[in-house]
Amino acid sequence: MKRASKMATVALLPLALAFTAAPAQDKAPVQFDIAPYIKKAEFEDIKISPTGEYYAATIPLEDRTGLVILRRSDNKISAGFSIGKNTVVYDFTWVNPNRVLISTARKIGAMDQPRPTGDIYAIDANGKNAEILVGQSVDVMTTGTNIVTKKNEQVAAFLIDSLPADENNVVISVSTFGNDPSSRVEIMDVRSGKRRQIARAPMRNADFMTDNAGQVRFVYGGGLDNVNKLYHRRGTNADWELVNDESASGRVETPIGFSADDKVAYLQVQQANGPDKIVSMDMESKARKDLLQDADASPGTIIYRQGTSIPVGARYYVGKLRTGFFDTASPEARLYRSLEAAFAGRSPFVTSYTADGKFALVQVSGDRGADEFYIFDTQAKTAAFLLSTRPWIDPAKRGERRPISLQARDGLELKGYVTLPAGQEAHNLPMVVLPHGGPFGIYDEWRYDDEAQLLASAGYAVLQVNFRGSGGRGRAFRNAGAREWGGKMQDDLTDATKWTIREGIADAGRVCIYGASYGGYAALMGAAKEPGLYKCAAGYIGVYDLPMMYKRGDTQESEAGAAYIREWIGEKDALASVSPVYLADRIKVPVFLAAGGEDKRAPIEHTKAMEKALRTANVPVETLYYPSEGHGFYTQPHRTEYYTKLLAFLGRNIGGATAGAAQAK
Repeated sequence: MKRASKMATVALLPLALAFTAAPAQDKAPVQFDIAPYIKKAEFEDIKISPTGEYYAATIPLEDRTGLVILRRSDNKISAGFSIGKNTVVYDFTWVNPNRVLISTARKIGAMDQPRPTGDIYAIDANGKNAEILVGQSVDVMTTGTNIVTKKNEQVAAFLIDSLPADENNVVISVSTFGNDPSSRVEIMDVRSGKRRQIARAPMRNADFMTDNAGQVRFVYGGGLDNVNKLYHRRGTNADWELVNDESASGRVETPIGFSADDKVAYLQVQQANGPDKIVSMDMESKARKDLLQDADASPGTIIYRQGTSIPVGARYYVGKLRTGFFDTASPEARLYRSLEAAFAGRSPFVTSYTADGKFALVQVSGDRGADEFYIFDTQAKTAAFLLSTRPWIDPAKRGERRPISLQARDGLELKGYVTLPAGQEAHNLPMVVLPHGGPFGIYDEWRYDDEAQLLASAGYAVLQVNFRGSGGRGRAFRNAGAREWGGKMQDDLTDATKWTIREGIADAGRVCIYGASYGGYAALMGAAKEPGLYKCAAGYIGVYDLPMMYKRGDTQESEAGAAYIREWIGEKDALASVSPVYLADRIKVPVFLAAGGEDKRAPIEHTKAMEKALRTANVPVETLYYPSEGHGFYTQPHRTEYYTKLLAFLGRNIGGATAGAAQAK
């Protein structure tokens, strides 16, 4: 992890937040207003304070994500937090009724995956005592002359346990950036930042899990070889015992919690085939019992008993969002069944509770509208609307996101989604194939997708298939994508495209392929590999020269990253044959390319080389470059120009609507 190069500051955010904005009325004839689709959400994650007096919420800004605290009584901002360009609030936790701990990450570009910095900050609900407590940025932190200087350390720290019964302390993990071969666990005061060690791990960069008493009982993680191990101990002073070694068992096992008496542990366990299971393990005898396994999906989010580390079920993200419980008699299971009945056709999720359990903050997701938040009174059984993350979105004007299932040419079952234009039948439509980025472990979900809905509003069916290598389906499905860039992963996209044509959803003569990051690679590779299938291809912040990944970009800068490239993408000498930059003469359709000059994940040199190769091969190519942007365009004017040009490009080739002036507010 690199040292922060710019001064970081904590400050109140100059935001004007409207909670009662009326939904916009969209019109989508030949031209339509794209602003509602590219406008940033007003909020992202929201959590209620232990007493219910406040909410804390993350706010996406142009080139960062901040946090605000609002009084529940009047929805007025009482505090705000932001620390500079390309830095996001990665997670936040109420550690007592009046103080929030904040973990940060770096995110260089709108579509970059956040990379945790290992810094932990804190702020009071009234905006006072905003400071960094631990992390590599201590020496560059400037919050005012009244802030006590912290110890300057090159360390990364992460919250393990907020200790709900202790308002003054939390449990954190701390790893150094030097040659120390292990991580340690420390108790930290949430105001002074003072720390004392309570455990060490038998590995570097480890994750830990505490039991209900706050004692560290599990440690797990992967070393520089990316091989995962899991250890446990019987008590505070006991030795670590190996529970699972991925190199021997062929699976990863992850602890997710404990029973109320801490005698039984719960694990999420990968399977040789199929999705992960949740199993229980007796901490003394090591006897195991299968508790929960979905037929299609691995657990995506664990559902816990309120205020504890006792798991009762899981949320699943393949197909439509849904929940499953192994403790069906738990209050949480009953609560979810009531909420699911009340919000039929959508998916509720409890983000947080008050300490007394009287109020729950419920996030409700659906495919046609933005996330909404409600305060649910668990005693009166009533839900009061709080806010929408995008109040201008009218679900009645958005298209259905339909789950699909099909077989690849080798018999592997594939799942994904087709988003349809609002009010149109799934028949003979122009279509955009939209492969996700990543690609490994990432997957498209059934929820509101701005980009898919933008394309659907232009009149396109939008195909998103979770090709092999994607997450959510278990170890074997993910591993099936290893070294299959341009191979079976690409064939899955081809097979899904042809399936939609056979099903009558797509017009075979009006299909384009477009994606970002890995999706940009897949778009250009699809045009090269299947010259008769697509009428155009568009790549956004893509990687097109795979051998270049060995010497350019941030992935190869670490030993683990270099190992990842070798193991998951392939050996350098074998990659030219599946690199679009060397296959430009096979591309017979128009191409649109866009990239940012500050992109560290997919350096702009990839796109420049792709453009040069296409021009040499006399392939029509349009480009859009922004030297100041990273892995995805942040600024609203740049995003507006980008999507305007993209829609114009698609419209010329397969006939959809284009961007026009705003029709209504």
